[in-house]
Amino acid sequence: MSAIPAYTPPDFSRPDLAAAPAVRTEPAPADGVLPRGFHATSNHPEYLHLGGGDWLLARESRMDAAMVLRGGEVQVMEPRLVKRADPVVVGRSEDGEEGIYVHSTGFPSPAAVAGKFAFRTRGTRETPFSRSYDELYAVLRHDRAHGHIVWVLGPAVAFDKDSRDAMEFMVEHGYCHALLAGNALATHDLEAARFRTGLGQDIYTQVLQPHGHYNHLDIINEVRLHGSIPRAIRELGLPDGIIPACERRGVPYVLAGSIRDDGPLPGVISDACLAQDAMRVHARRATTVIALATQLHTIAFGNMVPGYHVTAEDVVRPVFFYVVDMTEFSTDKLANRGSQQAVAILTNAQDFMVNLWHNLK
Repeated sequence: MSAIPAYTPPDFSRPDLAAAPAVRTEPAPADGVLPRGFHATSNHPEYLHLGGGDWLLARESRMDAAMVLRGGEVQVMEPRLVKRADPVVVGRSEDGEEGIYVHSTGFPSPAAVAGKFAFRTRGTRETPFSRSYDELYAVLRHDRAHGHIVWVLGPAVAFDKDSRDAMEFMVEHGYCHALLAGNALATHDLEAARFRTGLGQDIYTQVLQPHGHYNHLDIINEVRLHGSIPRAIRELGLPDGIIPACERRGVPYVLAGSIRDDGPLPGVISDACLAQDAMRVHARRATTVIALATQLHTIAFGNMVPGYHVTAEDVVRPVFFYVVDMTEFSTDKLANRGSQQAVAILTNAQDFMVNLWHNLK
């Protein structure tokens, strides 16, 4: 349990918070339209003052959402889901002046003890990651039994035999409770299962195969012929890989489409709002997120995930968010959007997966 830092709640006996007014709501003027002055959520724990010193924590928050307060319960939702006349929380201040308190210091921060000036406070290509790996191993071992581990994967994981085997291991051994990806990850994983190639290259030797550039199109066509990914896995006898492991273990996966998709495979969600809704199911449950070699998917899911999670026992704990990529872009982008909890591990996808595999086996 030492892998999970303790949460320090706000001191609501402070004079300014003790004197805070009750939060206000105004009815939504129309479906998908918020009242002027609406409060937009952050990814920090946020409390609403119901009056008489009764502060309510939003349990399932996210960035840039609206709060609907009804009957002493708060629901955090995307503005497009708000219905006409819903009581929407209003107020733009965050220190209690309008009954809204955003608590950004609930978890210990290494930066807080570093002093006013320090070198290398953000992960870069010069940062040593030994401790980050050790902390990640501990978090994964804990959350395998006591959390919800979500992987956000780009297709690079399926292009190499060892990294693909490593991810299959994660699924088979309980280190993956949900997988979020696009059409490409599933396509190239199934291509590897069928042809042992990724974009036509042998997944071990990286040697281009004759007519290999057809392989990913052929597997998409085969799966479409069979009607679904699960049925194609069964009927084609696809023996290994990430998506087959998810099917064997009952691990849910969400495949969100994009304009440039080939096919796409059956089951890929081409409606962006429906894809967001499906991903949000796992954002609400996530306790650890590993986003690997996929910048746009990483940023999208990072905006959905709060920095904290409230367990069934009402324990508030952090949500760990690891971004693994060759460059700082994804983490910088997330930090600029407010996801300061994102931890960067700057390396290639294959080395990261194999490192995890060797240490968790």
